[in-house]
Amino acid sequence: MAHHSAIRSMQRIVEQQAPASPEDEARAGVQQMLNSGSVLVVTGAGVSTDSGIPDYRGPNGSLQRHRPMTYQEFRYRPEARQRYWARGYVGWRHMDKAEPNQIHRRLVQWEQEGKITGIITQNVDGLHQQAGSKRVIPVHGDLSTVRCLNCGFSEDRRDFDVRLEAANEGYLEAVEIDPSAVNPDGDVELPQYLIDQFAMVRCLNCDSYALKPDVVYFGESVPPERKELMAALEAESSALLVLGSSLAVMSGYKVLLNFVKRELPVALITNGHVRGEQNATWRWRVPLETALSQLT
Repeated sequence: MAHHSAIRSMQRIVEQQAPASPEDEARAGVQQMLNSGSVLVVTGAGVSTDSGIPDYRGPNGSLQRHRPMTYQEFRYRPEARQRYWARGYVGWRHMDKAEPNQIHRRLVQWEQEGKITGIITQNVDGLHQQAGSKRVIPVHGDLSTVRCLNCGFSEDRRDFDVRLEAANEGYLEAVEIDPSAVNPDGDVELPQYLIDQFAMVRCLNCDSYALKPDVVYFGESVPPERKELMAALEAESSALLVLGSSLAVMSGYKVLLNFVKRELPVALITNGHVRGEQNATWRWRVPLETALSQLT
């Protein structure tokens, strides 16, 4: 049941539910929000595309060519984990080289100026933290940590990668990939023979092979303690700004619903449509870098 629900979530198409706001009106509304302070920012994959990380649902998004693995597949099918780690071992190099872009840096500035309370990000790339943002809740986790599904032991991804490299000498030299083909969850398409050749390593604590990046997969629940942190950040915020997300999955969409229920202003800046956009105060449909260049 959870697996099928996860598939439906991936396949959700967010269509227009309301027209864009007049651009001048949207710009003025967002600027007024920022000037008033206490703005909570929710970010999606559109924030990191300028860092070379593709999005999921855009016109050239990875869902056009790739279906992410569900939690149920990863948890209960060893061959699925083997496939993920072979592909992730190669794709991680591209993700680890990604650097914050001007959007990440602008959010750091707004935090320092007291305009925003913090960031709830749906991204797992760690770029907000790398840019210098202090109050970041990565609702879907972070690729920089690996966790054992058997005992819960966690390991830094770079240390884990050193172990993989020792177990797979010469493997990377046999692989040629297009950096643009790396998926937002950090893996890349590989032929089956390379997947079969990949040597997985075990948990340092319990010797299990059931190791998983510490991210929330489709079909997996957000940890309760993370939900509590999100609720606390929402409670101290008086406006919501959504950047580069369609809010297609519930973790982000619920934040919008909470602000609508509290009758607080909601602004959306995205090139595409957003789930629940008819409830937003302002819908500014422009590229993020264009919008942010017009805001102070």
